[in-house]
Amino acid sequence: MAVVNPVPKENAPAELHEIYDSMAKRFGFMPNFFAVLAHRPEVLTNFLPMYAGIMGRGVVDLKYKELAYLKTSLVNACEY
Repeated sequence: MAVVNPVPKENAPAELHEIYDSMAKRFGFMPNFFAVLAHRPEVLTNFLPMYAGIMGRGVVDLKYKELAYLKTSLVNACEY
């Protein structure tokens, strides 16, 4: 199985440093999921607004959204 490593901030393009800082402020670190997307800066910058829309306020409670992520990973034998 191929492995795609997260991009550390020091190797990320300068235009992504603000995103790294924002994520570190929010989570205490840059989550690997987002750091992997940094291989394609345009993907990361366009994905974040969509992710915020999905995980933000809405009809479905956050705990159920997280459960959907976990179940999807389980069904697809995702080790991550």
